[in-house]
Amino acid sequence: MDFINIHTHRFSSDEKILEIVNQYPNEFTESIPNFSIGIHPWYIDENRIDDDLKIIESKLQQKNCLAIGECGLDKRIEKPMDLQAQVFESQLALAEKHQKPAIIHCVAAFQEVIETKKRLNISIPMIIHGFSKNEHTAKQLLDNGFYLSFGKYLLRNPELESVFKSVPNDRFFLETDTIEENIADLYALAAKYKSLQISDLQQQIKLNFKTVFESE
Repeated sequence: MDFINIHTHRFSSDEKILEIVNQYPNEFTESIPNFSIGIHPWYIDENRIDDDLKIIESKLQQKNCLAIGECGLDKRIEKPMDLQAQVFESQLALAEKHQKPAIIHCVAAFQEVIETKKRLNISIPMIIHGFSKNEHTAKQLLDNGFYLSFGKYLLRNPELESVFKSVPNDRFFLETDTIEENIADLYALAAKYKSLQISDLQQQIKLNFKTVFESE
């Protein structure tokens, strides 16, 4: 295994890549080797929440379920924030119960996510996926114990270079999410930005993965 892709919606079946494939309770594929499962705020269905949470809890008990998520808060959709918060907090409670990390979707709600972590005294690792914000927001999240995962915005927004450089090497991951580019493309750019050899970057991300996902 050469590369770790912390969050993707596309299973490549490439033996050189450890992929955490995002799955949904109502659209689940048993054959995927490693996955996360969660209720995305976009897809909250009030008629299905309890059933979805039961499915999530059953899957969290499988060894190849590596995380809950993506789950979180999104202020740019029409779903009521109180409903989003309820579903998010229910999933974090399951993550705590089963000691699985959480992969977080957060849009314009970073203060609320930080507040939720503090208020609920969440101890499991929380990873903000697809990070694209400034150094101030990155520092706030890092200071509150979050990990940051970088993907398409790192490839497409040169201004993110300085933000990425500011993140300690033991606090980030890389992901492809829904983009067509290969995870190797992200590793190449990340190694350049961090002034690391690809092999050193691979070793660092493997260590980060072990810390977050194999701590038990």
